[in-house]
Amino acid sequence: MNKRIFSGIQPSGNLHIGNYLGAIKNWVKLQNEYDSIFCVVDLHAITVPQDPEELRKRTLEVAKVYLASGIDPEKCSIFVQSHISQHSELTWILNTIAKVSELERMTQYKDKTKNKEGVGMGLFDYPVLMASDILLYDTELVPVGKDQVQHIELTRKLAERFNKRFGETFLIPKPYTTQASENIMGLDDPTKKMSKSAASEYNYISLTDTEEIVRKKIQKAVTDSGSEIVYSDDKPALKNLINIYSLFSDKSTDEIVAMYQGKNYSEFKTGLADIVVNFLKPLQKKMKDLSDEKVLAILKAGAEKVRPIAEKKMKEVKEKVGFLN
Repeated sequence: MNKRIFSGIQPSGNLHIGNYLGAIKNWVKLQNEYDSIFCVVDLHAITVPQDPEELRKRTLEVAKVYLASGIDPEKCSIFVQSHISQHSELTWILNTIAKVSELERMTQYKDKTKNKEGVGMGLFDYPVLMASDILLYDTELVPVGKDQVQHIELTRKLAERFNKRFGETFLIPKPYTTQASENIMGLDDPTKKMSKSAASEYNYISLTDTEEIVRKKIQKAVTDSGSEIVYSDDKPALKNLINIYSLFSDKSTDEIVAMYQGKNYSEFKTGLADIVVNFLKPLQKKMKDLSDEKVLAILKAGAEKVRPIAEKKMKEVKEKVGFLN
């Protein structure tokens, strides 16, 4: 049997090209090699306040992005996290063996709670829910970006701790990272990852942006001093734009530099905008052609496919912990 992978994206904010290039594009390839489970993680989304109607809309939109990008429900399972109650159930049990000091050390938690009072408990507990997502399905590999590797380390720690205390129950997962998933930075700041929660809309290109907006955002993207198109760590803004060009065009960074030898930033940005627009137009059409009813049916079928795995694992966990059957 193929190794199993699990991954998911939150239905909060606008999904952007960084989400596609860093995660979804990779999943499309991986679904042919692994037993794949892909989730819309709505329980994670509510760790910060969400408008209920907007959350429902975004949940369907994320599922449509998965499907329009080439995630095939015949090859893998696609479902909504809150449709499988065992995610929440396992989180509570893992909470009893997780340590406050471990969660306080999580870099993402520290970053998101700087200068903020009254932060919800859900945000603090986010990594334990993520551990439950992964451990519930005997996941072996977790495709993640560099910023999530710390959460996988905690997942491994919790699995090992549970196994030691109650007997072998959970597989110990490993992170699966690619260079692409680490390299998509903000258009307005090449030192920070492209983020759907960024304060400025010029940080990212949304997968639903119109051609006009895409071109405007790329023209406004930060560039480095000089005018020569070179791929160098000394020019992080330009390097980021070349990486995006490379991933969308399947051309190497060297090929792109050669294509724009003797040309200026404006010409390069026009070419990059063309590439991005040519990708987004068919994706947006496929999303538009997917009816809500069809997507809901796919999500329901996906939940029914994974539910027996989750139920079996939770039955085992409850017996190990000592709950009455």
